[in-house]
Amino acid sequence: MTDDTSHTEKMKALQEEQRKKTDAASVPDRGLVLVHTGNGKGKSSSAFGVIARALGWGQKVGVVQFIKGKWITGERQFFSKFPDQLDWHTMGEGFTWDTQDKARDIAAAEAAFARAKDMMASGKYDLVVLDEINIAMRYDYLTVDAVLDGLKARSGQTSVILTGRDAKPALCDYADLVSEMVEIKHPFKAGLKAKRGVDF
Repeated sequence: MTDDTSHTEKMKALQEEQRKKTDAASVPDRGLVLVHTGNGKGKSSSAFGVIARALGWGQKVGVVQFIKGKWITGERQFFSKFPDQLDWHTMGEGFTWDTQDKARDIAAAEAAFARAKDMMASGKYDLVVLDEINIAMRYDYLTVDAVLDGLKARSGQTSVILTGRDAKPALCDYADLVSEMVEIKHPFKAGLKAKRGVDF
């Protein structure tokens, strides 16, 4: 058997295996819960990619940012071009080390989650992104039980993405998809500051 023939046979077998898996799977009749976590970059960026996908299908999207404050980012500027499809709420006051006031951070996180719960339960959104909510849980600004209750009360067709490192195990157990971004190398450790258009 030649290399070309062997390769063809392998790909045919792989194709058949994939067809069987696809045939056995069903299209979900409910919204999904996705968790993007880990110590590597790309958690929010991946969620923004899913937002672009949803917008491409004409879907309605909501975003609540829990940590990132009012600083200007490329994604916020880009998505502002879709005012009829996307509602964006930046409700955090910046990185947790900036405020240095736990009571204030808890109040901000609770206000952001109240907005998020309303959006998830409303039935108006195909996708809701809770950006950096895992950080709010990490610092005990929100309890994982409260977040799970909010997810369980969401409209049946609403998918939710929760981003941020150190996702709680109970949240990961509940989610349909959990992706972990792992840091291998980071320019900041070489003394390079965040780059516009790449990092923000």
